[in-house]
Amino acid sequence: MAFLRRFGSVFALLMVMVMVSLAQSTMAPLRNIMYLTGQHPVVPDVGLSASITHVILAFMQSSVFNEDTPDRSWPIFMSVAETRSKFAPSIKVMVAVGGWGDTQGFGVAARTAESRLRFARNVARMLNDTGADGVDIDWEYPGGNGEDYKQHPNSERVWEIDAYPLLLSEMRTAIGPGKLLSAAVPGLTRDMLAFTPETEPSIMASVDFLNVMTYDLMNRRDIVTKHHTGVQLSLEAIDQYIKNGAPAEKLNLGFAFYVKYFRISREHQGQCATRPVGCATGLMEDPETGGDLGKTGGFSWHDDVPGDVKESFAKALAGGSYDDNGGGYYFYDNKEGIWWTFDTPTAIVSKFPSIVRTKHLGGVFAWGLGEDAPEFRHLRAVNRGLQTLGVERDEL
Repeated sequence: MAFLRRFGSVFALLMVMVMVSLAQSTMAPLRNIMYLTGQHPVVPDVGLSASITHVILAFMQSSVFNEDTPDRSWPIFMSVAETRSKFAPSIKVMVAVGGWGDTQGFGVAARTAESRLRFARNVARMLNDTGADGVDIDWEYPGGNGEDYKQHPNSERVWEIDAYPLLLSEMRTAIGPGKLLSAAVPGLTRDMLAFTPETEPSIMASVDFLNVMTYDLMNRRDIVTKHHTGVQLSLEAIDQYIKNGAPAEKLNLGFAFYVKYFRISREHQGQCATRPVGCATGLMEDPETGGDLGKTGGFSWHDDVPGDVKESFAKALAGGSYDDNGGGYYFYDNKEGIWWTFDTPTAIVSKFPSIVRTKHLGGVFAWGLGEDAPEFRHLRAVNRGLQTLGVERDEL
């Protein structure tokens, strides 16, 4: 009897080990999504891009899909076939529709059952004609807070909150289960007007994943300095989507392969010199029109640094600091009165254990691949972060 008990215990232990091994072997790999833009259509060699699971071509305008035009062409800067040829055979190629400032076409599409059906059918036609694996909907601010929120206040767009999930549902029906459907969604909680506990479950029923734009978390509407890709602000965004009903495995954390800077008003520069994080900036947006007052700027790693900030940016690269509280790399140039905020490769790697693993996310994405050329230092950092999580999972 003792032998049987010992044998039973050993057998049970072996079964547990087998189950754990099977679970690990069937664990879905993390998504590693890269937007490829017409502004920077640069692709690294296949060895460096091997970790990329999805490429999203950006953008087609939303208004294109509101017209019933037979035998139409689909305007995109690079064909799906050409895109596939530049990556590993397993790559999924998607087409992004919309983008920052593209709200009118989506408003037309979402208005009625008939317009939603027309839009969805045209999306399905586009996928069939181009051979793309899916579509990414970049209606970034349904319900309001878009670029034109002063001209068209949020009160005019309350109806979009209920219409947005209906449009996604119509698209899911039109493209079927064999094609991917995703959406780029706000990273600031103040902009998540259409993502409520009431609407989010139906949104998630339609999409394969959400690309949470955890960047531009400081923009011209802010009046204090903060990290535009900060860890704490990113966690707040992820937590809010999960709280409202999004499964964590359907969320992707966003990385910014570009730099942002903000010019501090003269009257606040002294305060920023002593306390750079969280200091007042002064107005950066016209309170009447919502227009840019010329206090903000940005550029990708592939761009030439603007001449008027070139010297200041060199100081930011050489003398910046990492804020352990907010979780972000920054530099305040007291001489020029410029606040710099961007991710270094080290900062990117750190987000994998602190956000992706902690929140059990399904993947990451970046805007954008070519923006990181020619050295692709930040893509390499994403690869290192993915490898780190792979090691940790194997050791479970």
